[in-house]
Amino acid sequence: MTSILIRLILFILFLGLIDWYSFQAFKTGFPSQPWIKYAFWGFSMLVYLFVGYVFLTFDRGSMNLNFGRMVSLLILSLIPKLIILAFLFGEDILRFLSGAFQSLAGGREGDFLPERRKMISQTALILAAVPFLGILHGVLIGKYRYRVMKHTLEFDDLPEEFDGFTLTQISDIHSGSFDDKKKLEYGIDLINQQNSDVILFTGDLVNNQAAEMEPWIETFRKLNAPMGKYSILGNHDYGDYMAWPSREAKVQNMQRLFQVHEEVGFKLLRNESLPIKKGNASIDLIGVENWGKGFAQYGDLAKAASNLKEKSFKILMSHDPSHFDEQVKNFSQFIHLTLSGHTHGMQFGIEIPGWVK
Repeated sequence: MTSILIRLILFILFLGLIDWYSFQAFKTGFPSQPWIKYAFWGFSMLVYLFVGYVFLTFDRGSMNLNFGRMVSLLILSLIPKLIILAFLFGEDILRFLSGAFQSLAGGREGDFLPERRKMISQTALILAAVPFLGILHGVLIGKYRYRVMKHTLEFDDLPEEFDGFTLTQISDIHSGSFDDKKKLEYGIDLINQQNSDVILFTGDLVNNQAAEMEPWIETFRKLNAPMGKYSILGNHDYGDYMAWPSREAKVQNMQRLFQVHEEVGFKLLRNESLPIKKGNASIDLIGVENWGKGFAQYGDLAKAASNLKEKSFKILMSHDPSHFDEQVKNFSQFIHLTLSGHTHGMQFGIEIPGWVK
C-alpha cells in the first residue's frame, strides 16, 4: 500500500509539474488576456475531477465507457502539454546558460534569468494546438470517419486462378465503444461496396465482454463476401482486462464470444488453417490467437501451420504486428502475407518501469 501511495504522489507531482510549465506559456504568450489562463486551469481541473470520479467509481467487473472517456481526456490534456513542456524546458536551459554567462562576465544585475520570450511561448502553443485539435476531432468524429485503403499486391508464386483475388481486412471493432447505429451501418455498407472475395477480421471484436456485441450482431451479419468471412481473436477478446466474479464466468463469456463470431457469420480460426479454393487451385489461410510482445501470447503458429505444404501460398492473420518480428519472419515455413491490427494506427503510452505504466 505504501508503494502504491508513493507512486500516486509522484504521479500527481509529475502532472502538477507539467501543468505549471504549460501555464507559463499561456502566461507569457497572452499576458493581457487573463480569461485564457482561467480557461487553461478550468479545463485541467475538469479533466482531473473526471479522472478522480472514474477511479472512485471504477469497477473492473463491469467496464463502461467512462474508462475510455477518461483515457481520451488524459491523452487530450497531456500530449499538448508535453509539447509545451519540451519547448519551455529547452528555453529554460538556454536562459540559465545565458544568465550564467552574463554573471561570469560581470554584465548582469538583478534577476539571474532573462525573461521568457513571448515568441517561444506562442510558438509552443501553436504547435501544441495541432495534436489537441487532432485528438479532439478523433474522439468526437474520427471513430466514424471510415476510410478505404486500397493496395495491389503481386506475388510470383500466387496461383494463376487467384489473379485478381480481392480481400477486405477489417480490425479492432471494439463494439463496446459504438453509440451510433446509423454511422455503423454506413461502415458496413462501405465494406460491402468493395465486393471483395473474402472479408478478414483481425481481432478485438469487443473491449472486454461478449455482451458488448449483442446490439450489433444483426448489423454485422449484413457483411457479405462470396468466398467467406474469417476472423481471429485479439488481446481484448479474452476478457483479461477486467475482474470476473469467477473463473467460470470468464469461461462462459469466452464461449459466448465464440458463438457471437458464428452468429455474425465469421469463421473463427484459433491456431488453425483452412484452404480457400478457386477452380483447381487453393491458397492457405492461417489464423492464430493473439500473440503480442508485452501482451497475451496465446498464438501457436507452428500448430496452426502443422498440416500445410511447405510451398503452398499462405496468408496469416495475427492480431498483433509484433508477432511478425518476433516469430513470423523466421518461421520454418514462408508466410507470403501477414495481416494484423491492434495498433489503431498508433500506440501511445508512458512507462517508467516499476512506477507508472
